[in-house]
Parts: sequence; C-alpha cells; structure tokens
Amino acid sequence: MTLPSEPETQDEPAQLRFLRRLVTTLTVIMVGGVLVVIALLVIRLSSDRSGPALPEHLTLPDDTTARAITFGPDWIAVVTTDDQIMILDAATGALRQTLQVH
Repeated sequence: MTLPSEPETQDEPAQLRFLRRLVTTLTVIMVGGVLVVIALLVIRLSSDRSGPALPEHLTLPDDTTARAITFGPDWIAVVTTDDQIMILDAATGALRQTLQVH
C-alpha cells in the first residue's frame, strides 16, 4: 500500500504511448510547415517592386513612369502612373495612340 502523499505510478498502455508520440510529431511538423510558409511569404513579398521593365527599343517621355505593360501581336500598351495608356508600335516603338483614364 502506498501513502496518499506518494502517487501511484502506472505504466501507460502501448497504444496511448504511440498516440502521444504521434500527436507530438504531427505538432512539430505543422509548426515547421507554418514557419516555412511564413518565411516564403516574407521572401516573396519583400522582392524588388521597381515596376515593369520596358524593352530596350522603347522609350517613354521623361516625366512618365510605367505602372504596367501589356504585349499585343504588333503593339505594346504601357499604363503610366499618371493614368494614361500609351499604345506603342512593337517593331519601331513609335507612339500610336494615347488614352486618358478618368
């Protein structure tokens, strides 16, 4: 007989021991997975956001900055930061049309 101040120790069943180890392993794997996802998001979202790169033969006016570029079959559309769409010839780079977005 044991004293009330000394708890009686019992061996845990093998199935309970397996379940405890399984839950611990899965917890460690999930924490590692969350850390990897967070690290990938930080790396991906902190990349350089300087804007799209224009092809070499295209030049924009000095006071214009490209926000987006779309390539068509024989034209290139450049959306600027001052809400204009400039349609340029793909071969020569000549300005075909300018649209103001309101």
